[in-house]
Amino acid sequence: MLGFIKQLQRRTPLGWLQLSRHKGRFIVALSGIAFADILMFMQLGFQNSLFESNTKLNRAILADIVLISSQAKSTQNVSTFPRNRLFEASDVPGVKAAEPMYVGMVSWRNPQTRKKVQVQAIGFNPQVPALDIPEANAQLDKIQLPDRFLFDKAARGEYDQVYAKVEAGEEVSTEIGRRTISVNGLFKFGASFAADGMLLSSDNNYLRLFPNQQASSVNIGLIYLEPGYEAEEVVSRLKEYLPEDVKVLTQEGFLQFELDVLNKESPIAFVFTFGVAMGFFIGVIIVYQILSTDVNSHLKEYATFKAMGYDNNYLLGVIFEEAIIIATVGFIPGFFIPLGLYHLAATATNLPIYMTVSRAITVFILTVIVCAISGGIATQKLQSADPADMF
Repeated sequence: MLGFIKQLQRRTPLGWLQLSRHKGRFIVALSGIAFADILMFMQLGFQNSLFESNTKLNRAILADIVLISSQAKSTQNVSTFPRNRLFEASDVPGVKAAEPMYVGMVSWRNPQTRKKVQVQAIGFNPQVPALDIPEANAQLDKIQLPDRFLFDKAARGEYDQVYAKVEAGEEVSTEIGRRTISVNGLFKFGASFAADGMLLSSDNNYLRLFPNQQASSVNIGLIYLEPGYEAEEVVSRLKEYLPEDVKVLTQEGFLQFELDVLNKESPIAFVFTFGVAMGFFIGVIIVYQILSTDVNSHLKEYATFKAMGYDNNYLLGVIFEEAIIIATVGFIPGFFIPLGLYHLAATATNLPIYMTVSRAITVFILTVIVCAISGGIATQKLQSADPADMF
């Protein structure tokens, strides 16, 4: 190992010398890789924000087991099933309680700007905390009053005056459809691609917003288990006992249900994946053009090396050295610029857009692969170079 390191120290960095000699060409290559990295980072960041924001509700549910309609498409289009299924589920050994949850999208008028926006409304039994949102759970007594709702203080849009009034103890009124409601509490949850924010209230208040939905038609069933029972065991019993018009899922299964929908059926997720692929191929093309030009402009020098006894592997190593240098140096601006763009996008959209270590590693590996592929293609002509043809 030490011998190999000493050999590297003695080796002339021919790849670096050739790149640094043509500074304009080198800068173009770095710009191309940086652009490809930025494109991949942004698409992966947007894709992650889609997955994270649209699965917040799935991850926040406190129940051990979840029931949804077999016709459910997603938590934004969850359909309904008969409430009787909850009563039936209560008969299964291990089930402590079965509570209904109502979920729907409503168009509400922003109390501050008076513009109508889409928010997600959720109703449940206020006697039993349904979501892992401590701020909301501390205020469940407030939503037992008629037409009173808790509002998301991480919602997308202008609400600073609304937040200030509610935090000062005032109620803020607005309209949903033909009904006037009042916001008397705040909690932090966050926007998603489907909704600008969230409203929480009792099941009775929710049903007043949706007069066409009957209390006997439930969107989500929340199953709480007795101590000592495993969720998987009770899920198997529920699947055997309940009709096929409901799906029985563990907490993890409910989250995976939403992720599968986003991955397989969401056109937005496909667009983001396609954007990553585009960034990859753009990087391959740009780096190939740079390395190919470099090979062509130094073909006589490479032929001279061959005549001096250097084999193809040495010359290929020079090209791959250039490719790795371009990948590494180009990744630096390609990493730091998205940090600022992430901040701008997150501030503008209130979506969870941020850098992760795993994403940085993934994009760096993709960058190295891009440059390696480009280098491999660019060396095809080099391998066939014959000193006799050059002179």
